[in-house]
Order: sequence, then structure tokens, then C-alpha cells
Amino acid sequence: MKKYLKDYFDLLKFLKPFINLLLLAIVCMAVSSIFDGISLSMIIPVTDRLLSNKKIILPENVVNIFTFLKPIVEKLNSLSPLTILNFAPIVAVVLFFLKGLFNFLQNYLMNLISQKVIMDIKNKLYRKFQELSLEFYANRRTGELISRIINDVNFISNSLSYALTDLIYESMQLFIFSIITFYLGIGISWRLFIVFIIFPMIIIPVIKVGKRIKKYSLEIQKKIADLTSILNETIQGAYIVKIFCRENYEINRFKEINRAYYKFTMKSIKRMIVLSPLTEFLGAIGAVMILSIGGKEVISGKISFGVFALFMASLMSMIRPLKKLSNVFAINQQAIPASKRIYEILNEEPKIKEISNPKVISDFKDKIIYEDVWFKYNQNEDFVLREINLEVKKNQIVALVGHSGAGKSTLMSLLPRLYDPTRGRILIDGIDIKDLSLNSLRSLISIVSQDMVLFNASIYDNIAYGKENALSQEVIEAAKRANAYDFIIDLPHKFNTIIGDRGLRLSGGEKQKIAIARAILKDAPILILDEATSQMDSESESLLKEAIYNLMRGKTVFVIAHRLSTVKKADRIVVLEKGKIVEVGTHDELVLKNTVYKRLCELQFNM
Repeated sequence: MKKYLKDYFDLLKFLKPFINLLLLAIVCMAVSSIFDGISLSMIIPVTDRLLSNKKIILPENVVNIFTFLKPIVEKLNSLSPLTILNFAPIVAVVLFFLKGLFNFLQNYLMNLISQKVIMDIKNKLYRKFQELSLEFYANRRTGELISRIINDVNFISNSLSYALTDLIYESMQLFIFSIITFYLGIGISWRLFIVFIIFPMIIIPVIKVGKRIKKYSLEIQKKIADLTSILNETIQGAYIVKIFCRENYEINRFKEINRAYYKFTMKSIKRMIVLSPLTEFLGAIGAVMILSIGGKEVISGKISFGVFALFMASLMSMIRPLKKLSNVFAINQQAIPASKRIYEILNEEPKIKEISNPKVISDFKDKIIYEDVWFKYNQNEDFVLREINLEVKKNQIVALVGHSGAGKSTLMSLLPRLYDPTRGRILIDGIDIKDLSLNSLRSLISIVSQDMVLFNASIYDNIAYGKENALSQEVIEAAKRANAYDFIIDLPHKFNTIIGDRGLRLSGGEKQKIAIARAILKDAPILILDEATSQMDSESESLLKEAIYNLMRGKTVFVIAHRLSTVKKADRIVVLEKGKIVEVGTHDELVLKNTVYKRLCELQFNM
């Protein structure tokens, strides 16, 4: 129970920004609960004075404890049934109106708080997703992360709307009805204390069942993450699934996880729904025993029937709060694992951080230096880059070549600090890039990679993504310089054409042209081209090369290419092998020697 309370209080921390609204809702709940008790107490005058025209007889000790009741009872006993009949409807209408008003207010406020909390959590999660480094995403499935912000948040929503409302409101109701039941029970007969023995017994099965629900809830959330991951992978990879005829394999894989999700869900549901009839059954046993004890006191004239009716009504009214509170425990057992999974993300520290007072630069003026750079992705893995020492002057075109896996793309990912070197440092104009603000560093760099990332938006929006508040003419000019303008204006909706998820409605070459237009629009002084022409046909490649060479003027360019025909005009060619720089020179210099570069050329061109 101690651990449960700690976990639950961690869950309630999400409410901290909205504590004032919560306090207002609690006040409304308290007022509504008081009116519940008052309206229930109307049983006494209606039963004793109005229906049977007898005097109200309260237990002596109740009158002695609650002295304010004595004049009220005496006044009611002095009034005629007709007078009571005339005033009772007015009092009842006012009471139920006020009760309903405050009940509406507390429900509205709690739902408002819940939705604000959910919105706040989603915003915080998404902000955290944007802050976290690429290393974090490399170790997580996309579907699992989506599940955190969609499914896990929904579990918390149930806990903070329905469950928290019931926890506070029903606890107040239980308290008021317990007070009525307790003091009337003392006055009627000490034997009625049996009710306070039977009712706490309900807590025992609730706790036991709750533990099982928590276990199943954790499994349910895992399966939801698995389902979301499969959906994300197979929808994005629909082309591969169909080409390799793996539809049945994916269907069976989905079915297997979906069946496991179904089994755990049904186990959880079964244990949740058993709590309600169980509490009701125990309550009914208590009510039968109390009826036989209290009925004798009414027959003997020690109390009036209305008083006993109020005792029974308040006793039976305790059953609903107990049932609700048992469900609260079950719902919270589902929400707590979800809360932990969300905190796991929110507490994650990004690997790439700015220093406290980073420097801001607006331009690149001199040179880039890689100084004894080593890098590996994880501590337990081998180094991907080793002893990298490289100096690149402004306006130089540097080509990086080598076999697949030599470390070319990794080397370039260090420059915009997508990763940090494990050892060594990278300098821009003599400043360690770790001392620069991330925004100013990355604003100096444009990247066009072979794995283009386009958004399910218009062509215009995808190009304009390269520059905030870009003008229409700037977007059009960027498209022309990337040789994308002609195919765009041939489309039915031209620049307003929606390209589909990841640009599925465009060919590979068209997608690359859009990505290059986006980089042209950014107009950064440092340009990284990672296989930027890999999906072009011969005619398109020729046109694009012309646009790229025009773009290169006045810029420092890193070209990563497997097709060596694209790097012949580079000022310097850097050859990497197994993460090390093994050769540096021009094309003409390197092919005259017995070099790795020459062998690569021979393989491609049969030299």
C-alpha cells in the first residue's frame, strides 16, 4: 500500500499547475455532499409528520451531541401535517436545485482539469521528443513512442477525470453518510456496530484484485505499444510488404499480439467488474442484519420510523460510494504504470546539451577543423570513427568516399551536433561547436540526404520548411534552382499538391528535388549533400548537378557519394576506410597512385 500511495502521488503531480481549479472543484463537491445529507434527512419529517402524523423521536444521545437538532425537531413536531405539506415541496425543490447546481459545477471543473492536464502532458511529451537527441530515437520504436502520447495519456485521463472525481466526491459522501449512520446507530442499538465490521471487509478483496489489475494493465500497455509499432511500420513500409508478399505474415503477427492484448484486457475487465457485485452483496448482508435489529427498536417505540428509515437510507447510501471507490482503485492501478512510462520519457535527459551561456554565431568565416575525433554510438560497441583529423576551409568542396559503413554519414552527423564525438572536438572558426548554441550552429548548415524526409503537406509547405516566414517568390525561385519547378506546375494543384505520407505520391527523383529546393531556400553557408543525386535518372541528374553546382558557389560543401562520377570536381577527396581517413587529395592525384580511391574507381568504371 505504501508503494501504491507513492506511485499515486507521483501521478497527482500532473495536477500541480491546476491546483486552484482543483480546490474550487473540491469546494463544490463538499457543498454538493452536504446537500446530499440534508436532502436525505428529509425522510424523517416526511415519514413521521407528513405521512403518519406522529412525533419525531430521535435517540437521546444524538440530541445531546447535536444540540442544534433539538429546536428543529420541536418545531417540526409542533407543525401540522398540512403546514409541512405546504413547505416541503418548496424546500425540496430548492435543495435539489442547489445540489444539482454544485454537482454540475464539480463535474465540469473536474473534466476541465482532466482535459487541461492531458493537453499539458501531451505538450510536454512532444516538447521532450523535440529536445531529445537522435541517440534516444535509435533505441526506441516509433510506435512505442506514439503509444506513450496517445494511449498512456488516455489511461491517465480516466484516472484524473472519473477516478479522481469519485475519490474526492464519493469519499465526502461516504463520510457524511457514515456520520449519520454512526450516531443514529449508537442511539438505536450498540449491536448495529456490526455494520462497521462488515463494510471495511470490502477493502480486502479490493486491494487483492487491484494488484492483479495493475499487473495486467502493464501488459496491456506493452501490447498497445506493440500494436502501434506494427501499424506504424507496416503502413510506412506498405511498398516493401507487398513487394515481398509478406501480407499474411504481417496479418498473423498483428493477430498474435492483438490476441494477447485481448486476453490481458479481458482478465483486467473481469477483475474490475467483480468488485461492484461483491461490495453490493456484502452491503446487502449488512442491511438484512440491521433491519432485524433496528426494526425491534421501532416496534418498541424507542425511535420513530422516520429515524430508522433515515438510518437505513444512509446505510444503503454508503454502498454506492464504496463501489465507486473500489473502481477508483482499479482505474488507478491502470493509470500508475502509464504514469511511470510517461515520466520515463519526461525524465529522459538529452545527450546533446547546450552549455549555460552558449555563443551565438551568424556566419561561417574561416574553416572547420575535426581535431582527433573518435566516435562510437554505444559504450559497448567498437568505434565507428577513429583519429579523424581534417581541416576544411571556407568555400571548399570536400568529397567523402569509401565503402558502405566506412563512417561517411556518421562523420557529417557530428558537424550539426546530431551526435557528439566520444573523444576529440570539432571547431568552426576556432570555436568548439559544443560552446555554440544549437540553433545558431544548425542555422549554418543545410543537409540533403538520400533518405529524404518529407511531410504529408503541400509541396509549397515542404519547400518553405527550409526558411521561417519564407515569401512565395522565394519558394518558387528555390524550386526553379532545384529544377523542380517544371514538374510542379504540371501537377493538377501545382504548389498546393499534397504529396502524401513521406512523399509517397512523388517519384524518388521528384522527392529529392523538393528536398534540394528546401536546402536552397535555407541558403546556409555550409552544405552537406549525402547521396543527393542517388535516385535521379541520367537526364534529371544532369539538370540537378547544374543546380547543385550553382548552389555550391560561395558555400562550403561536403559531398558524400558512392557514385564517384559526382565527386570529380571536388577540391579535395577524403577517403575513409573502417572509420579512418586513409587518403586525401584531388581526383587526379589519387588515381595516379595505388590508392583505395583508385581501386574504388576501377570497380565502378573498369579503369
